[in-house]
Amino acid sequence: MAFSKTFTATSLLLSLILLHMAEAHQISMYGATAPTPLPQTIDCGVACEGRCKLSSRPRLCKRACGSCCAVCKCVPPGTSGNHDSCPCYANLTTRNQIPKCP
Repeated sequence: MAFSKTFTATSLLLSLILLHMAEAHQISMYGATAPTPLPQTIDCGVACEGRCKLSSRPRLCKRACGSCCAVCKCVPPGTSGNHDSCPCYANLTTRNQIPKCP
């Protein structure tokens, strides 16, 4: 009974040491990895307010922009164009394959 407890404890200790050595080897091979930054949140209301401020139909623009922002988590800068800064926003289409986002 005492032998099995000792054997189990020794096995666990060796496993932890091997795991630690493997992680140290990986860090030395690939360098220390930086923690991934948290995804930035965007205030879609404020972003779409700026995007739609010159629109002839601001309520419709804000509604479409808001749904696009909710999916893509970004809104291109300016009042029109600049779709290259947010490809998801530029690629969303309606059922009729018309660009959805203003």
